[in-house]
Amino acid sequence: MPSGFKPLPHRLYVVPLGGLGEIGKNMTAFLFEDELVLVDAGVMFPKEDMLGIDFIIPDIRFVLEHKEKVKGIFLTHGHEDHIGALPYILPRLDMPVYGTKLTLALVQGKLREFELEEKVQFREVKPDSRVEFSKFALEFFPNVHSIHDGVGIVIETPVGKVVHSGDFKFDQTPMNGMATDFKRLADLGNEGVLLLLSDSTYAERPGYSLSEKVVGRSFEHVFGKSKGRIIIATFASSLPRIQQVVIVAEKHGRKVCFIGRSMVQNVRIASELGQLHIPNGATILPEELNQFPQEKVVVLTTGSQGEPLSALSLMAAKSHRFVEIIPGDTVIISATPIPGNEGLVFRTINQLYRQGAEVIYTLTTKQDEGSGLSLKVHVQGHAGQEELKLFMNLLRPKFFIPIHGEYRHLVQHSQLAREVGILPENVLVAVDGDVVEVDENKLNVINHLNLENICVHGYGIGEVGKSVMKERRAIGEEGILVVSVVLGKETFELLGEPEIVTRGFISAEMGNEVVEEAKKITTLFFKNGATKKPKDPEALKGNLKGELNKFFGEKMGRKPMIIPVLTWL
Repeated sequence: MPSGFKPLPHRLYVVPLGGLGEIGKNMTAFLFEDELVLVDAGVMFPKEDMLGIDFIIPDIRFVLEHKEKVKGIFLTHGHEDHIGALPYILPRLDMPVYGTKLTLALVQGKLREFELEEKVQFREVKPDSRVEFSKFALEFFPNVHSIHDGVGIVIETPVGKVVHSGDFKFDQTPMNGMATDFKRLADLGNEGVLLLLSDSTYAERPGYSLSEKVVGRSFEHVFGKSKGRIIIATFASSLPRIQQVVIVAEKHGRKVCFIGRSMVQNVRIASELGQLHIPNGATILPEELNQFPQEKVVVLTTGSQGEPLSALSLMAAKSHRFVEIIPGDTVIISATPIPGNEGLVFRTINQLYRQGAEVIYTLTTKQDEGSGLSLKVHVQGHAGQEELKLFMNLLRPKFFIPIHGEYRHLVQHSQLAREVGILPENVLVAVDGDVVEVDENKLNVINHLNLENICVHGYGIGEVGKSVMKERRAIGEEGILVVSVVLGKETFELLGEPEIVTRGFISAEMGNEVVEEAKKITTLFFKNGATKKPKDPEALKGNLKGELNKFFGEKMGRKPMIIPVLTWL
């Protein structure tokens, strides 16, 4: 359905298509007359009630309406919530993809699986490079994040400079040595920033985020104390974390074994690009684990979010091909649960404890014996409140829109903006689908697009809509009942006894009695007047469902999903 939005000349429009109000599927469109540029195209992991869904991608109907204006998509970094939707979007949009070397390499690996790599134009950018179009010019500045090669983006427009922060933190001792360029940020502030869009993921966290090297020191203590095997679960994209494991493992004479498809792939790509440094002979294959003493290996695996089929979950369930958890193992979960994944993570932790492992995770307050050091096995990759305020003070934007976060994060970030002196009327808490008009004097929402969650289920894209999700929830909550009847082709009279099959609805102990009563109601329905009504199959199905729903509601206080199947002979 067309959006109905008609852009006017000499206006800059900022349209968030994902990433405002929910964690994930980050994507923002910038439109000025005949040019449109996109920033990021990520996925969002499904909520608990999104049964059977793999992930969610942005609704790009607005972009498709203006596809002839699209100049390209610019990627801030290589996390899934910023690049994961590209295999599903690029076949519909013929546009070049801009990003840093590592980001593009991760995208290429992803597109290779979809046989799209050769069909896409990749254009590498560096923090000091510049891309110019007629209306837009884009520059980049380096960001410190939980993955290497991240950038923020400066978009020069006819009405002023717009800064998109990307995901960032101010780490003074980053693993790759590329600290934040504070001078460049201050220079931008002196040049004048019209609008800032800034990462809000940790806007409710006071203070500053800790350096990644804090995690390395905690690893050092764990490795020094552990007498058995060490298993560390983290995100496959957390290259600074992976590098620290390799460094500490080599120091303590342990071989590193990488497990998990994405982990192995990312380590290979980063190593080839020089973004990850692994000494010769430092690693072993999973099938070689049993050839080394337990105290001489460390397993680095995926599964920090408790995903049911991830490597760590399989290990905890004694289902992994190469690793079975045993007493004496130390398992470190070096990540925090993504909102909605807490139940999965804690289930995995419980299973690990049952297998006899010592488990160290972010909610524990475990201290190192002797030193009393609190073991921090994970630090956030996003800026805390003081960093967010410093970022705004350096750039001194006239207008501000918080991005990347749930609604509460956006609100709290907007409050920080007012604290540092940005006028309240110049701060806008927008949501996905808002069409924001920007010029030198104002920042207004002038329209709203009705965006949908585009669900990806297997190879299907957008096939699972609201109605399908509603049906899945109904089946999950109340179960399903299929009633099959055979009718005379001319008379619509019942031929034989109805058949009823239930799933997830009724226990075996009381099933026969209730099913027999339901069969009687179905038989009476057709014998006592059903055929006197209009012989419309859909009407018959609806009326039969009504009779059975009334029965189950009165009998059991429940209403299963009822599917009538009518056959004519």
